[in-house]
Amino acid sequence: MKRMFFLFLAFPSLCCNAQSEHVEMNDTLQEVTVTSRSAMKRVEETQIGVEKIEMATLAKVPALFGERDIIKGIQLLPGVKSEGDGAGGYQVRGGTAAQNLILLDGATIYNAGHLMGLFSTFNDDAMGNASLYKGLVPAQLGGGTSSVLDIDTRPGDMQRYHYGGTIGLLSAKLQAEGPIKKGQSSFLFAGRRSYMDLFLLGTEDYKDNTLNYYDCNMRLNFRLTPKDFLAVSFFHGRDNMGIDELMDMKWGNTAATVNWLHTFGDHHYANTNLIYSDFNDDVGIEIFNTRYRMKGYIRHLTLNHSQVLEVTETNKLNYGLESTYLQLKSAEWDINLLHEKESRKAWTSALWLNDEWKIGRALELSAGMRLHLFSVLGGSPYYDIDFNGDIQSTINPASGSFIKTYADLEPRVSVKVPLGRHNSLKFGYSRTSQDIHAIRAGSMSMPFDRYTMTSNIVKPEQADQVALGWAGITADGSYDFSVETYYKDIRNVYDYRDGKSFYSEIEIERLLLGGKGRAYGLELCAHKNKGRLTGWVSYTLSWSENKIDGINGGRWYTASNDRRHDIAIVGMYQLSRRWEFSGVWRYNTGQALTAPSAKYEVDGTTYYYYAERNGYRAPAYHRLDISATHTTVGKRFTRQWAFGVYNAYCRYNPYVISFENDDDAPSGTKAIQTSLFGIIPSVSFTLKW
Repeated sequence: MKRMFFLFLAFPSLCCNAQSEHVEMNDTLQEVTVTSRSAMKRVEETQIGVEKIEMATLAKVPALFGERDIIKGIQLLPGVKSEGDGAGGYQVRGGTAAQNLILLDGATIYNAGHLMGLFSTFNDDAMGNASLYKGLVPAQLGGGTSSVLDIDTRPGDMQRYHYGGTIGLLSAKLQAEGPIKKGQSSFLFAGRRSYMDLFLLGTEDYKDNTLNYYDCNMRLNFRLTPKDFLAVSFFHGRDNMGIDELMDMKWGNTAATVNWLHTFGDHHYANTNLIYSDFNDDVGIEIFNTRYRMKGYIRHLTLNHSQVLEVTETNKLNYGLESTYLQLKSAEWDINLLHEKESRKAWTSALWLNDEWKIGRALELSAGMRLHLFSVLGGSPYYDIDFNGDIQSTINPASGSFIKTYADLEPRVSVKVPLGRHNSLKFGYSRTSQDIHAIRAGSMSMPFDRYTMTSNIVKPEQADQVALGWAGITADGSYDFSVETYYKDIRNVYDYRDGKSFYSEIEIERLLLGGKGRAYGLELCAHKNKGRLTGWVSYTLSWSENKIDGINGGRWYTASNDRRHDIAIVGMYQLSRRWEFSGVWRYNTGQALTAPSAKYEVDGTTYYYYAERNGYRAPAYHRLDISATHTTVGKRFTRQWAFGVYNAYCRYNPYVISFENDDDAPSGTKAIQTSLFGIIPSVSFTLKW
């Protein structure tokens, strides 16, 4: 087993069997952030498969490095899995991280992790409320076939000023908020910056390397009239990684939203949003006298208008429209003197109507319809490609011309049947579409993944999901339980052809084959809500499979993100008014991987033969994280010390499994495991006033 040598940490892992020459990558404790909504809400919610997350209620929850990480928190829910160490994505109900739509104030965020998942993109000091929809979403949302994570930046206080700061081993952050004009307007600013690169400056071997990230959130709120409210929010985050003259990587998100809320009356209001988002990446490598650089971006410019009308106390309508101009650069690379680029443009629109209706005491309904339109625009070459991936013809349509338009109706429905006050049955069906496709060679997302979007050849990915569930709570609210089962059918799933990778051709459509997928499973969860000891236990049993002609002989094969079993145990103990302890233990089945079935040699070169796609499993993943927080509340200042241990029993979980020749093995091949993290201690200090 190999333990990957990371140049960007200045202190070693403290694992009992870790060697001094190996430096293990730090990570924050997977923060317990999803207990925020009341237990009764889990029973009363009409929408099936939704988790409400209210960040404002999470102040009592301890954290490593002072970071309450919303992304790592939702990974502890049933049906939601971490991609693994070294990745910032999450997988929902058999989907990949690329099939999740993440919205920050309505703006789309890609690759929502700093430093390969070490930190979340989202600063908890700036976050307000959030909702995670596990594939069954109301009609006003669309764009992700696995899930939608909808996050709001919180507004600043219009009455009083507040300030705060946190300093930890690897990063620091500042936060300020308060009135611009008391009672009429406010501001919020939150910023973070890592300083791991400062440690590297003190080392002779690594002083020329780069490793840092920064981000900032800003929001301005204005009460224009008693009926009009204007909010302007901005986010920018950037990562920089470099190893001397060998490699450098830069990636990040920029998002800006202007929201106008107008109230027509007590039961009728409208939201109008102008939204811009930009994700870009830039990777450069110089090795064996070959210089390689690749760039890409995804840009959205969106106008969204919605209205909510409360027809009666038991009937509420949500209706609106949305239009987005998309620009996507799949890749632009320079390999020595070779320069190639592929970029596309598109226009996507949607109309929707959603009705929330409480029909007496026996039935509650949330039902709607979404019309999804996607138009492929000219200005770039488009191709006719045969089954082998060869270009048969090329067209060069004029810029702005419409090449092809896709139109799809997406019905959505969730039904709740109350069984008394403390129990309910729920059923749901949802169809969702997605036009941005991330093409990945493995199960984990990377900042330099290649993206493409729906074209004359690549079709919109569509998913139909049905779910059935039960939720119940004890009479005193001390415990609540839930069970959900689901089945998801996915069309137009794309994967790399056998023997192809992201840099094989600049025309990404030549690398791909399309087919179908399916995912199904069972989710169980039990919460303890009262007493000094609170927490929950969740378990997920799931399957995820694909079937694509030309891959695996056209047979069904296990998807790379398939995890058969997933368990999370979360506990929080309030020892006293000042001391609180928490622990998280999680387990999941190892990822599916493709291993060589045979090998042969030609002129002294070894070639591997692969008989089955994803026919093998990596070892199981499990670890324990613990933390303790000491909080002192004074008249002017609140001080908090947070102590934590990541991977407390030093489990070296697999990051990459590779294969090498071994003449002593019966198969002639041996598997090599590369791991990232050992046991990681941490401490941070927070001051607020």
